[in-house]
Amino acid sequence: MERFVVSLQFQREDYMKHLTSALAITAALVGTGVSAWEATEGKPYDGETVHVLAVKSSQFEAHEARLAEFEEATGIDVIYDYVPFPNMKEALTTEMVAGGDYDVVSIMDQWVPSLQMLVQPIDEEIAGQSVDLEDFPAAHLRHGRVNGELVGLPVRGHVQLLFYRKDLLEQAGVEAPSTWDEVVAAAKAIQEKTDAAGIALPYGKLNGQNLMVWINLLWGHGGDLFDKNGEPAFNSEAGIAATEQYVSLLTEEKIAPAGSATFVEQDAVNSFKQGNSAMLPVWWWVRSQLSDPEQSKLTADQIGFTSLPSVGDADKTTFTNTWIFAVTEGADNKAAAAEYLGWLTDPALEREVLLDENLSEVVAVHFSNLRDDEVNARWGGMHSAAADALAAAEGMDFGDNWPRISEILETAISSLASGEESDTAAALNHAAEEIKRIR
Repeated sequence: MERFVVSLQFQREDYMKHLTSALAITAALVGTGVSAWEATEGKPYDGETVHVLAVKSSQFEAHEARLAEFEEATGIDVIYDYVPFPNMKEALTTEMVAGGDYDVVSIMDQWVPSLQMLVQPIDEEIAGQSVDLEDFPAAHLRHGRVNGELVGLPVRGHVQLLFYRKDLLEQAGVEAPSTWDEVVAAAKAIQEKTDAAGIALPYGKLNGQNLMVWINLLWGHGGDLFDKNGEPAFNSEAGIAATEQYVSLLTEEKIAPAGSATFVEQDAVNSFKQGNSAMLPVWWWVRSQLSDPEQSKLTADQIGFTSLPSVGDADKTTFTNTWIFAVTEGADNKAAAAEYLGWLTDPALEREVLLDENLSEVVAVHFSNLRDDEVNARWGGMHSAAADALAAAEGMDFGDNWPRISEILETAISSLASGEESDTAAALNHAAEEIKRIR
C-alpha cells in the first residue's frame, strides 16, 4: 500500500552514546520523584517489530534518537515513519480503511472520534506497564479514551497562557492580571499610559480560532459546549454571559486593537510582536516567536506570562491541544506495542527532552514535569503556569463532526463581534439548532 511518509528511518547515533545518556538521566532522576521506565522482565517480545506512524515533530524525532535504550532492554525494533501535519489525517484515514502497515499511530485529539475504528483498547496492557495515569492532566488523558476504554496515551500537548509586556504593565503601574476583570482594568490603565492596545484577541473566522478564548470564558461561567446527553449547552445563561463578556472586550470595553473583529490568531500574535498590544492569550509554543528578532520587535526580557485569567473566583483553566499515541486494531503484537507506549510515555523520557540544551522542546504532558523545579528553572516558570491551568481543565468533547461544529460556533462569535448580529441569545440559539441537525 502506498504510504504517506516523509522518511522511513531517522538517522540514529551509536548505541553506546545513547545508553550512556540514558544511564546518566536515570541516575539524575533519583530524588526527583520521577521514576524511570523499566522493561518487562525476561524480554518476552524479543525479535518483534513495532511500526510507528507519527506526525512530523522535533519532539518525536528526539524520542526516536533515544530508542537504543528501549531496543536493547526489550529486543523490540521500532521503526518510525513521519508525515507532515497537513497530510496526517489523510494518512491515518488510509490506515484505518486499508490497515496493516502500522502498530502505533499518533492522532490529534479532534480526530479521535472519527478514527475510533482505527484503534483498540489497551487498558490491560497499559496496566501491566505500570503507567501512572493520574500523572496526566485530565484534559490531555480524556482524548485517549473511546467509549470509556483506554486506546492511547498523551505524548504531546499544548496549553494557552496569557503573555504580557512586563515593561508596559510596569509603566501603567499594574500587576499581571489573574482574572478577566483584572485584564480589563490593566488594559485600560495601559491604554491611558501608552500607545499600545490592552489585549490582542481573535474574533475572525479561521479553523475555530476565535473559540479558544471564548471556551475558557464559557467554562469559567460554569457552562460547557454540550450536556451529558450530547445536546448543545453553550446557549445557556452561562454561555450567553461568556459570549457577551468576550465580545464586550472589543465592542464595549474597547481594549482590543482596531480591526480585531476580523483578527485570526496570527493577527493577534503579530499585533503583540510588533508592540501594538500589551497582552496576548495564546498557545505556549508561540513564546519562541514572540522574541525572535527576525520577526518580532520585542526582547525576551520584555515578555512575561501567566496562566489564563479566571472568571472571578472560578478555577483557572485552559483550552488544550493533545496528540495521543494509540495501538491500531491491526497491530501485529499488541503487547509489544504497549511496551513501547510504556517507554514513550515515561515522564523520565519527557524530562530528558525538556532539559536537553540542544533542543527547544517545551511540551510536557505529565504533572510531575510541569511542577519540576529544574524544568521550570530552564523555561522560566512556564510549566508551573500551565500546571495551574491544567489542574482544573477537563478538555473538549469534539465529536465526529467537530470541523462543521466549530465553523458554526466561530460564525456566531464573529457575527456578534462584527456587529452583523446584536442579539447574543438569538445567535447562540441559531447555532445550537444548526448543530443539533448534524451532531
